[in-house]
Amino acid sequence: MSGEKTYADWIAVDWGTSNLRAWAMTSDGTVKDCATSDKGMGTLAKDAFEPTLISITEQWLGASETPIIACGMVGARQGWSEAPYRTVPTTPHGTLSPCKTSDKRISMHILPGLKQDNSPDVMRGEETQIAGFLAGNPDFDGVLCMPGTHTKWVHISAKEVVSFQTVMTGELFALLSKNSVLRHSVGSEDWDEDAFLDAVSDTLSRPETVTSRLFQIRASHLLESTDAATSKARLSGTLIGAEIAATRPYWLGQNIALIGAPRLNALYAKAMEKQGLTPVQHTGDDLTLKGLTAAYQELVS
Repeated sequence: MSGEKTYADWIAVDWGTSNLRAWAMTSDGTVKDCATSDKGMGTLAKDAFEPTLISITEQWLGASETPIIACGMVGARQGWSEAPYRTVPTTPHGTLSPCKTSDKRISMHILPGLKQDNSPDVMRGEETQIAGFLAGNPDFDGVLCMPGTHTKWVHISAKEVVSFQTVMTGELFALLSKNSVLRHSVGSEDWDEDAFLDAVSDTLSRPETVTSRLFQIRASHLLESTDAATSKARLSGTLIGAEIAATRPYWLGQNIALIGAPRLNALYAKAMEKQGLTPVQHTGDDLTLKGLTAAYQELVS
């Protein structure tokens, strides 16, 4: 965050369980300044939300009231103020939920998440990226793959979220690499691209063998001195391959777009190419801002 005073027409906020990101915005959606914090929703008591937000945005505030548009877990039941889920099929943007604040310099508004009653599922934050994507691709009909801790596969048609499915690939990778027997084999910052692609192909061909393939990563390290970069890539390829196999009913015959961090997008794109798919890639942060901007424009229109 810069040292000079920067007044914002409004403030965009993406507040998840682990991190807080805020942007000082102009009315036309231009970023003037930004700030980040590791004080995510999961680390704060309810009475700490407002002071935490003010601490990283105060230099953007003037004498008049500044609108704040927020998405993410800040609107969960355990967050600052619950913004109830909306049921699919529906448009990704819903009515903003106003949030009471003590500081009169801000007016806080939180975007609701989405829920699916048939085949129960929920999302918070991703719906804002979807809205940002549709703002630039209003005629898209197909499936969005949103890689992350909890990857979302989202069916889009007629500007609506028709259905979605969550896969815990990212969380499983973190748990297995840090808390399972595999932690002794995958501790590397390097990467073996060929091992990753081979693991994807092997798992796609026989997804039912995924649990035994996971232990083979450890056994190969012990018996063949397989290096950690190869083991790590095999773990990632095995899990992503299993995910793509499991979500085949979603992506088969569909247009595919990836929304996420560039590195994760690249991994998923390479894995999908094994199935003859050529997804278009979009950066999640960019689309979050576009979605928050669309919500702000609806608020002031």
